Amino acid sequence: MILNFAHAASAMRRIARVAACLMLAALAGCVTNEGGEIATSIDREQGSSENIASLSGVIAQNPNDPEAYNVRGSAYGRAANYQAALDDFNKAIALNQNFYQAYANRGLIWRRLGELGNAASDYNKAIQINAQYDAAYIGRGNLYRNAGRIKEAFADYERAIQLDTTDPRAYHNRGLIYQSRAQHEFAIEDFSTAISLQPDAPEPYNGRGISYLALNQETNAFADFNQALKLNDKLAESWANQALVYEQRKEFKKAEKSYQRAVILDPQYQPAQDGLSRVRSAI
Repeated sequence: MILNFAHAASAMRRIARVAACLMLAALAGCVTNEGGEIATSIDREQGSSENIASLSGVIAQNPNDPEAYNVRGSAYGRAANYQAALDDFNKAIALNQNFYQAYANRGLIWRRLGELGNAASDYNKAIQINAQYDAAYIGRGNLYRNAGRIKEAFADYERAIQLDTTDPRAYHNRGLIYQSRAQHEFAIEDFSTAISLQPDAPEPYNGRGISYLALNQETNAFADFNQALKLNDKLAESWANQALVYEQRKEFKKAEKSYQRAVILDPQYQPAQDGLSRVRSAI
């Protein structure tokens, strides 16, 4: 699953600007309209103890700046320190009750903690404050999709896309819905857009490959599954997808090897277990 990354770089640029303002003893005069987002492509350095310590130094110099808490909360989120992230987002919101980015960021943390009601409330609040904020629609759409409320999820992804989002999750997740509806041409288009926005993510390649297979475009599917493996060879789904093509080609030994890799990576991944049983019966 793809995480939210669209504004990670801007968040760090923002903190650099805050630090620069501190050095000029003029932090209170710094203004930014950019919204911090918890990163989608997990950047371990941004969640490192060294980076968090640096952000804490910024906060120590200006303890009433909600933006600083929002950015440090995002860093805590990347480090999976969810309670610390919540504390910082709570502080940011207490300092600025219209801080819609902090509501959306806190919504993601609530979701990761399984507090789905709180997550929905925060996404709704972010949208109420700023109806043009694409990240909140995407986050709420993910909640809806995971709850099986597909029509509502689709509407939220559509809204984010209408707002000209550059976040690949909107296209990837709408593509998954198109795929579930057997609208594979539309799914391929959305997965392709997600790839253009984040070419180093394997998930859209896997998604597009499945739709290519459904349209009997085996060569394209195989290329996508192999690219997904090139980007990250630790995903059971990618190995199982590659194995499926080998299986269709009746290259059962190769299929067995790929299914085995998938099972090793994720023993609970049922498609890999089922595929391994099929090809072993065929050998």
